[in-house]
Amino acid sequence: MPPRITDQNTWQQAELLMQPAFIRVIDNLRKQLEESAWKGTYQDVLIWPANTTDEIKALVTQLLQEMEDATLEQAEAIRERLARLPMPHPGYHLCLQRQDQNVSIDLWELCYQVCFINYRPESENVGIDTSLIDEFGEVDWQHLENKTKNLVEQVFANLPE
Repeated sequence: MPPRITDQNTWQQAELLMQPAFIRVIDNLRKQLEESAWKGTYQDVLIWPANTTDEIKALVTQLLQEMEDATLEQAEAIRERLARLPMPHPGYHLCLQRQDQNVSIDLWELCYQVCFINYRPESENVGIDTSLIDEFGEVDWQHLENKTKNLVEQVFANLPE
């Protein structure tokens, strides 16, 4: 799940860092894949809130499909129903394959690990890694590159043998 940010300053810093972090993550993954026996494909996925049942997922999916052909009145009723249900958010995964082994890596989670200090998915509060921002309030590209490269190297070092 995306981290919860309640502070306006943290939000602005996250907005500054997320796109550059995503670009650096993708580029460093590409470099690692070039040197690796793993093959990678990128996949759009839906990330559901924890404890969402398969029945609820199917219902939400069905309602979203019904919305496409609904009249105005039907669409309003569907929106009201959807407002009371858990909704997924879009995700982006790198699916790695080598022989009979498959590993899926959540790219947004990697970006969160780059941008936030000691980020964990279960974290309630997050703090920006301010070392990624220079004294002028801009992205410190070298520090961002170094942190991203180290993180991606760790990911590949922890893949199954």
